[in-house]
Amino acid sequence: MSRRVGDRHTPRELSAIGHGGKYRVCVIVGTRPEAIKMAPVILELAQHRQVVETVVVTTAQHREMLSQALDAFGIKPHVDLGLMSTKQALADFTARAMLALSSCFSELRPDVVLVQGDTTTVLCAALAAHYLGIPVGHVEAGLRSGNLRNPFPEELNRRLASVVADLHFAPTETARENLRREGVPDERIFVTGNTIVDALRRMPRKASFDDSRLNDLPWEKRRFVLCTVHRRENLGEPLANICRALGELATMHTDTHFVFPVHLNPHVRDVVFDELSGMPRVELLDPLGYADLLELLRRSEFAMTDSGGIQEECPSLGKPVLILRKNTERPEVVDAGFGRVVGTDTLAIVDAATLLLDDYREIEAMTSGENPFGDGMAAQRIVQTLMRRAPKHAGGLPVQEGPALLPTRRVVEP
Repeated sequence: MSRRVGDRHTPRELSAIGHGGKYRVCVIVGTRPEAIKMAPVILELAQHRQVVETVVVTTAQHREMLSQALDAFGIKPHVDLGLMSTKQALADFTARAMLALSSCFSELRPDVVLVQGDTTTVLCAALAAHYLGIPVGHVEAGLRSGNLRNPFPEELNRRLASVVADLHFAPTETARENLRREGVPDERIFVTGNTIVDALRRMPRKASFDDSRLNDLPWEKRRFVLCTVHRRENLGEPLANICRALGELATMHTDTHFVFPVHLNPHVRDVVFDELSGMPRVELLDPLGYADLLELLRRSEFAMTDSGGIQEECPSLGKPVLILRKNTERPEVVDAGFGRVVGTDTLAIVDAATLLLDDYREIEAMTSGENPFGDGMAAQRIVQTLMRRAPKHAGGLPVQEGPALLPTRRVVEP
């Protein structure tokens, strides 16, 4: 029985269909960032359907935002475990995900399980597969902040996933060196670039937004800054400090609008709307589709964020990013000049943003470097590595590693 990516089945139904002699790759996604960064891999795997059986499984850790991201790439999961519940505790989700994924893998019997990044879904899928003796491939392996509590629980998740992973797809040389220091053998590490660049290349520019509120903004008359905050360690007072900084900036810079797509987490929304609702020149929106978010970033002067993905997208689009965290596991963006770590202190944020808004030469200086996150071929490198392990090779020459650092400033034109 032939299937396309997106046909919906239960694990038991897929088990009954069988592999058909193909190499079965089970791709796990649970959140929006995972979906965006795994989409190019899923689409590249689909190009090898003669020898590869791709099964997309979602935990729906973040239901609405996950579906929004997958839809942008025309992907629907084959198996939806539906583990999301309102205000679920981390331990509750972990326990439920471990049981559900273990049962799923037992029925699917994949040849390899692919996970991406550092979410709790990643940790649970990697452990469940390892317990069953199924090889694990970790996309975006080797990122480290050096602090188990920041970001939490992501730093713990990715460290533990690295312990059980068999194939480590590192986005940069820095990530490779982190893995080497932890004792991962060289032959299991593959520098591929970051799949976020692949995803960007699949999203063309838009003449208008899907979100009508964005279309109504005075794009020709004002400057714009993109703002996002969602990380667990920024909840509470740090988030309130960030909001106060945005309020001060909007008051000081009357020619600038600050556009803030607000995460669906009620702990985020409650604080953001309490602090900023009704503030002139601060636009509070629901989460945006991926194409809208990229177009907003393209039209913005810079971004202010605690998001890892936006830290990676900014260099590809030639945009500066102010990082609203104490540290970053993506030091490449800082080393290349595109990023500055400003933390969550209100005054520090105001000063850093004002420096960029008052002197465009600062923006030019931050964006004169090279994009450290690859050439948009990461998914192809990942899939070719898997193909060399499949029973039948898909044919063609293997794609070489890297380079992780491009000789050009950006991959995608802003």
